[in-house]
Amino acid sequence: MTVFAEPDAMKPSRRNFLAFLTATAAMTAAACGAPAAATRKGTFPLHHTDAEWRKLLTPAQYYILREEGTERPFTSALLKEHRKGTFTCAADGNAVFASSTKFDSGTGWPSFWTPIKGGIGTSADTSFGMTRTEVHCSRCGGHLGHVFDDGPPPTGKRYCINGDALKFIPA
Repeated sequence: MTVFAEPDAMKPSRRNFLAFLTATAAMTAAACGAPAAATRKGTFPLHHTDAEWRKLLTPAQYYILREEGTERPFTSALLKEHRKGTFTCAADGNAVFASSTKFDSGTGWPSFWTPIKGGIGTSADTSFGMTRTEVHCSRCGGHLGHVFDDGPPPTGKRYCINGDALKFIPA
């Protein structure tokens, strides 16, 4: 009787299991339309090459603003920013939210109930198998976050914004 040895690649192991999970997650993200890199929606007054953006922004800012990434919840120092002032786009200084419209949504990201007029634009985001409304800077097109219909009065909107996409300018 001949006995065949099982190839190492077929043996159950932690490494093979983790490789399987990684491959499955990558295929799922690709199938759901997750962005590999940002696709700028429209034309904007401020333009830079990719290399210029990389020099101007920190790695975290570049990931969020130019690649449409998201920071981990509850990691932004701006969550606890309660002074009077203006929140601007970290890429270009464009005023996007007033401190008077900031509220604690409990989600882990800075949240606002309305933007500064003309400071932002929106577009449909169909990544990850769902449709959301993306919020971007009206001047440079940088991804800021998303807006949802579960905010407080008077607008009922929750602009859920990545802290690394913002800078705070005290009044």
